[in-house]
Formats: sequence, C-alpha cells, structure tokens
Amino acid sequence: MPDARGPVPPFPAPDILYAPPSWRCIDFISDLHLHEDLPRTTQALANYLASTPADAVLMLGDIFEAWVGDDMRTQPYEAACVHFLAQAGTRLHLGMMVGNRDFLLGEDMLTDCHAHRLAAPTVLHAFGQTLLLIHGDELCLTDTDYLRFRQQVRHPAWQSTFLSHPLQARLAQARQMREASQMKQQTQTPETWADVDESTAEQWMRAAGAATLIHGHTHHPADQPFAFEGASRHVLSDWDLDHGSPRAQILRLTATGFERIPLASS
Repeated sequence: MPDARGPVPPFPAPDILYAPPSWRCIDFISDLHLHEDLPRTTQALANYLASTPADAVLMLGDIFEAWVGDDMRTQPYEAACVHFLAQAGTRLHLGMMVGNRDFLLGEDMLTDCHAHRLAAPTVLHAFGQTLLLIHGDELCLTDTDYLRFRQQVRHPAWQSTFLSHPLQARLAQARQMREASQMKQQTQTPETWADVDESTAEQWMRAAGAATLIHGHTHHPADQPFAFEGASRHVLSDWDLDHGSPRAQILRLTATGFERIPLASS
C-alpha cells in the first residue's frame, strides 16, 4: 500500500534552553485543555502549580481547549487562570509552548503570566542530557486532513484576518470547531489516533543531537525506547479530572532520571 503520510517536514531551527545549575527539578505537562467545564481539573492545576517543588514547569501545548487571541484573557474563566499561572510564573520558570488548540497564544498572555515562550521545537540541555521538546501534532504525518488545516491556520495572513474579527465572533467559531472535533472523535477510538512518525522523529532527534523526545498531543502517555538504539521518548498525559476515569500526570526530571507522578483531584 502507498504511504498515507503527509510531506515530511524539515527540522526547523530550534530554540535552545540551558537549565541553569540552580535547577534541581523540571516538570513537564501538556494537554490540559483548560475550559470552564473542567472545574476540578482547573483547581488541581492551580494547586499543583502552587505547591510543586520544581524549579521549572514546561507546558508543551494545548494548555487551553481553545485560544482565540490574547484578548480572551479578560474573560472571567481565563482571567482566573491567568491569576494562578502568574503566581507560578513569579516563583519558578514557567515555559509555555503552543499546541494545536492554543496556537494563537501570544506575547500579551505570556507577559501577564510571567511566562517564557517555548518554541516548537526546543532543545533542552539539563542534567547532562539533551532533550527535544515538541507538542507532537507537527509530526503526526498520517493525519493529513489536520496537517492541511494546520498549515492554513499557522499562516500569518490567516491569523491576522481571524484576529481582526470581534472576540465574540471568534469564540463562536471556536465553539463550532470544538463541536466538529468532538463529533469526529466519537467515530474514532484512541487506538486509531495518529501517532508521531517515528522515522521523521529520528531525523529531528539526530539533527538536535538529542537521544530523548518529549511530547504530548496523542493522549497516549508512555515511556519507551524510540527511533534508534539508545533513544527514548516520553509521551505526556492529557488532563481530565472531571469526566470518566481521572487522568493527570506530571513527568518530572531530576539528576536521577524521569519519574511519572499521578495527580489526584483536589
């Protein structure tokens, strides 16, 4: 059968993040999908950020279920999130990477949250390791419909036009897109969701000089050998403490290695 993948993306010039010697603990989270229908998840995140011993929390995309522009941060729910994110950002290094749901998260939001932008990809040097950080959607090459959509909405002209519309119109469009996405997911099972293309990930990892890949997006948390001998990947968990089986994990890195920490609802 022919390869159903989309075009293989070249490895973009990454940002480089060097963990300072003072860092003893780095936490990775992603796919929180924050929205007002997740009160327990939201409160658990706020509690975690207020108490984590980490020197840095690196959020690898899909922090919000939808983000239609930084003026959205004035809405009541989002303003409450900004408050606890900013409290965390004043006491630790808070890094934010955009995902497929919140790719319009911009500099005004980062400033209000006292957060640092994490490019996709970012190469992190920490505890003698070199790690490649991405959200993950960019390498799900069998999801060709999404990749066409991604190319469209990441174009500056599309974003400029979209952001020129009133906030309420953008929120309405986001709701429609979310409903369409939920209907599509109902016809699929998690086992059929696209995964990161391993051969392309290997190219990116070798280009970055990284033997470890960390990403989210797929909602299949795992720690496994990957891509080439001696290499591995760590797939972050999504968060939902409000519906069905509770899901929320922290991936923590210290000088002794990785640890997964399940987060209980508060």
